[in-house]
Amino acid sequence: MKRICEKFQNSILFFIRSWIYLGGFLIFFGLLGIENRQVRVLSRTSIMMAAFYIFLMLSLTFVYGGANSRFRLDKAIFQTLSLSLLITDTVAYGVFLVMSVNDANNREFRFVSFPYFILSIALQMIWTFLLVKLSGAFWNYVTPPERTLLVMSELDDSEKVRKAINSFGGRYKIWRETSFDASDIHEMIRDSDAVFFYEVPAGAREELINYCYKHLINIYLNPDLADVVRMTSRQMMFSDLPFLSKEFGIMTFEQRIVKRSSDILLSCLALIVLSPVLIVSALAIKLDDRGPVFFKQRRATIHGRVFEIYKFRTMRVNVENHSAEKGDTRITKAGKILRKYRIDELPQLINIIKGDMSIVGPRPEMLENVTEYEKKLPEFKYRLRMKAGLTGLAQVLGRYNTSSRDKLILDLMYIENFSLSMDLKIIFQTLLVLMNAEDSTEGF
Repeated sequence: MKRICEKFQNSILFFIRSWIYLGGFLIFFGLLGIENRQVRVLSRTSIMMAAFYIFLMLSLTFVYGGANSRFRLDKAIFQTLSLSLLITDTVAYGVFLVMSVNDANNREFRFVSFPYFILSIALQMIWTFLLVKLSGAFWNYVTPPERTLLVMSELDDSEKVRKAINSFGGRYKIWRETSFDASDIHEMIRDSDAVFFYEVPAGAREELINYCYKHLINIYLNPDLADVVRMTSRQMMFSDLPFLSKEFGIMTFEQRIVKRSSDILLSCLALIVLSPVLIVSALAIKLDDRGPVFFKQRRATIHGRVFEIYKFRTMRVNVENHSAEKGDTRITKAGKILRKYRIDELPQLINIIKGDMSIVGPRPEMLENVTEYEKKLPEFKYRLRMKAGLTGLAQVLGRYNTSSRDKLILDLMYIENFSLSMDLKIIFQTLLVLMNAEDSTEGF
């Protein structure tokens, strides 16, 4: 039986994942169609709803990623699919309500079949959870854990890297950790299914990668600046000579205009929509310890320009100013909640309107941190090639306590791979960050 499953694993996984989407579609339309004939028969309403539904699901699948159990944990897949379904259902239901206002159905706008709408969301969540678990269990059944070798330049980093790899659901079984210059490293590579390289010097790493390629050993790289350049380059042919081309322009004039216009529009809209949250947050801070509501701090943005960033105050008054850490006693009761859900960052919408920041970009660092990081990482100054942002690739893929080096790499990946569609993708992915509040109060 297992041999058959292994042979047809891609087809079986595709079938299971397809039913996640198809089942969600049938649940939504089936329940709304109970009281509404125009939904369950071929009509203008059902066609418009179906078109919006399919378009949104495909778009959000591109934004959040699909249900591939190989590269993502079941929890992450469930969260992204649940959020995608919630957004899609809400928009499709809105289309249904608007289309239902006519002489044949309702002469005025009202929330039709709202209990069925809520029930459909609940059933979709259950259906998605069960099929994601089934997909993950099937993947684990047909794919044994990879016998993994961890190669590093500093063995002191082994605990951090091991913890990160083991968080991936037991799909990698680390059997050995070694330095890149170990005398028997070639033998260890041949005895492995996969090799993780973490901060290995470029010259030694290239030789070991070639050796892995020769023996068909899976490779996982922790990228450096040269890798970022390669990843964001395009293939070109000059006569019969292949080259990788990388042109450094960052943003065109048209992109700057669109990005700035979008920043102003979205920030003003967010301030209006989130005004109740802002008011309640300000009252909570004031009632907590009677101190000031806002906190200002000098930060660096594009080309090293210094500006004052606005945040809700989350620490006690007159305490030492440095990045927060886990269990930091300087954080107030109200501050813990504000930090957990990133609400303390919302006043930066004013910075965006003023032009100090953008919605998406590298996070603006404390001036003291910039000086410290540039001593260890000269490349850190390259983050200042783009305007600082409220959110960014390092925020949606990393954590507050992700190392400065790894955050730098993520920021450079964003800068060198910039596009307006990538900005939109990061904005939507930021919603997932709010669903995972752990480690939100930590600094670097």
